Amino acid sequence: MEHNLSLITTIASGFGMALVLGLIAERLRMPALVGYLVAGIILGPATPGVVADMTIASQLSEIGVMLLMFGVGLHFSLGDLLAVKRIAIPGAVAQMGLATILGMLLAKLWGWEWGSALVLGLSLSCASTVVLLKALEARDALESMNGRIAVGWLVVEDLATVLVLVLLPPLAGLLGGSEDAAQGSLWAAIGATLLHVLAFILLMLVAGRRIIPWLLRQVARTGSRELFTLAVIAIAIGIAYGAMAWFNVSFALGAFFAGMVMRESPFSQRAAAESLPLRDAFSVLFFVAVGMLFDPTVLLEAPFKTFAVVAIIILGKSLAAAALVLAFRYPLRTALMVAASLAQIGEFSFILAGLGMSLGLLPKEGVSLILAASLISIALNPLVFAAIPALQRWLLEHYEFARRLDRREPPFAQLPMSTDRKYLEGQVVLVGYGRVGQRIAQALTERSIPYVIAEQNRECVEDLRKKGVAAVCGDATAPEVLIQAHIANAAMLVVATPSPLDVRLMAQTARTLNPDIEIVVRTHNDEESRLLHGEGIGTVFFGEEELARSMSHHVVERFKPRHQNEHAPTAA
Repeated sequence: MEHNLSLITTIASGFGMALVLGLIAERLRMPALVGYLVAGIILGPATPGVVADMTIASQLSEIGVMLLMFGVGLHFSLGDLLAVKRIAIPGAVAQMGLATILGMLLAKLWGWEWGSALVLGLSLSCASTVVLLKALEARDALESMNGRIAVGWLVVEDLATVLVLVLLPPLAGLLGGSEDAAQGSLWAAIGATLLHVLAFILLMLVAGRRIIPWLLRQVARTGSRELFTLAVIAIAIGIAYGAMAWFNVSFALGAFFAGMVMRESPFSQRAAAESLPLRDAFSVLFFVAVGMLFDPTVLLEAPFKTFAVVAIIILGKSLAAAALVLAFRYPLRTALMVAASLAQIGEFSFILAGLGMSLGLLPKEGVSLILAASLISIALNPLVFAAIPALQRWLLEHYEFARRLDRREPPFAQLPMSTDRKYLEGQVVLVGYGRVGQRIAQALTERSIPYVIAEQNRECVEDLRKKGVAAVCGDATAPEVLIQAHIANAAMLVVATPSPLDVRLMAQTARTLNPDIEIVVRTHNDEESRLLHGEGIGTVFFGEEELARSMSHHVVERFKPRHQNEHAPTAA
């Protein structure tokens, strides 16, 4: 019997080659991601040897994008997106505009038409959220304030790119594309796009927030782990497919909103853990598929053009983004983080390039340049992230301007002059206003215990100030932030952020300014808990330990009366 083994061949060869080359890359002290990309080049049609099925590989990579964006959504709620909207929305729009202009000017120097130049510029303006996610996860920075700003920025870019994908076909005729490319009215296309996106978002926020948690609760009651995993994957991929099929929203954004809605469920952490192996596996296939699209001959036929495109992505976009972040009065390290996050292009660039070529706007050379630049920028992106600390130190050592930017106080860095004295002496200084910090603040409020919050999220501090809560904006690892929270006269420092390095720096500063202060910190794992205990940081709360202690106390207290009754002497 004859069998079609193209799917099995693609998966087996992709995973096998990625494993070997990823291991070699790690041994050479390079990111494993580089090995995955090289594996794709070897398996692609542009090189001799085994050729995987490009169509199947592309669809498998789409699944990888869905699952990765679903994972982003699980860690990034709508509240997180709204919390950074004042920098993410204007920053992303302005950065995309600047990058598009740079790409257009470059294309015009080559003699391209305006329509081709526009498609090239747009393709270079949108970074890959998938690549950013992997970079932030590798550095444990996904939950940090800088990480949230970067992810929010790229989510806004994705939304803007979806709008571009819908508007490009009706504009193709005006831009010099094929005459049959333009279909329908421009205003009708805009209206339809907005209606589709709004309908999808409303459906997810109104119906999805009720149905998905309810469904997970019903599945969890069965006690079947495999059924729960199946439910998580089915919801992620099913919503992503429905978003594309019914609302013309991309797979990636559909999966992202599915994750955001599932985050509202009490089973969100379990859902993240159960889907992690599949997310990791299919993310490998995504990078292999990117490598398969690359034609190495473009490096020989147009090396200077390729270099110029890569320079716009890594230097032009990054410098524009850094300048915009600094213009919003954010610190230098935030500007460098966002700059590194945008120093690559990915899946939406491929989609834009393919649509541009089908509409007769982008020449085949343009597609090859975009793919080559994507491969190079993705491979270099981990190195760009790794260079951030050294670059920051070098800038601070050599440039007074950089030192002024680093010392510049953000808005709300100081308590108002009208702050009541009870918040300045004998108060609790609470660092971090996330889920744990909010619960601690609520408990303090209920018991009328005065406290001051130190939080990096500027918009969060602004909202707290409007509610009459004493709060300062800034990174509490910097001594000046704790000083502004009046740590010298405080009774207690409570650190609700999980990073052990940050905890050490804060504790050292607090003990220097206030030797008698009591310090309470949290940690995520047993190793960090033992380390902090050994260093005498203060009272350390470890999640699993405290949960076990509370459950044990409950069991003992509930069991004790029954146990005593069973052995009580019988009255005569």
